[in-house]
Amino acid sequence: MPNNLQARPLRVVRGAQVFARARLPSRHGEFEIVSFIDDVGRTLDDVAIVRGDVRGRAEVPTRIHSECLTGDVFGSFRCDCRDQLELALQRIAGGDAGIILYLRQEGRGIGIAQKIRAYHLQEQGLDTVEANLHMGFDDDLRDYSVAAAMLRALEVGSVVLHTNNMSKVAGLQQGGVSVARREPLIAEAREQNRRYLATKRDKSGHLL
Repeated sequence: MPNNLQARPLRVVRGAQVFARARLPSRHGEFEIVSFIDDVGRTLDDVAIVRGDVRGRAEVPTRIHSECLTGDVFGSFRCDCRDQLELALQRIAGGDAGIILYLRQEGRGIGIAQKIRAYHLQEQGLDTVEANLHMGFDDDLRDYSVAAAMLRALEVGSVVLHTNNMSKVAGLQQGGVSVARREPLIAEAREQNRRYLATKRDKSGHLL
């Protein structure tokens, strides 16, 4: 296995504008899906799932969700990503306004190919942090400037952030977004992801 493989670099986004909007009827309820361009006119892969009128609104329930192909699409039990996404969708569908920012930052920023390699290392005994470090990456390469730019483009007044990860709160605040408060988003643990959740709590500072 080559040791010089690198993760796909993340693009730090400082500014964004709404590019397109469309209705998104779903099994969870009626939403709008919004795409964006960055400050030099390039389309972003990241999207916002929006319920209701959020422009100028204070304390908008908001979830930042980083892409997890294995969990979100294939229903992997190795993590709690799909459980958190569905819980967030249910919460927001139950109110009159809310946002889910779906960021294309697979595997905490290392990409799907490296994530599968990390899975293999975990099967040999490493935890998620140790696997990333073993491959030469930081524990977490995600950048939340794009999330802040998207919220500014949506013109929200302030957000209530549904997260267990204080790095997301800090990332939004650094990007000029007012975070009124944090709400925990805790999914039920499974036997297959107990070590993963313990690592997030003990090594990554997640409030679980």
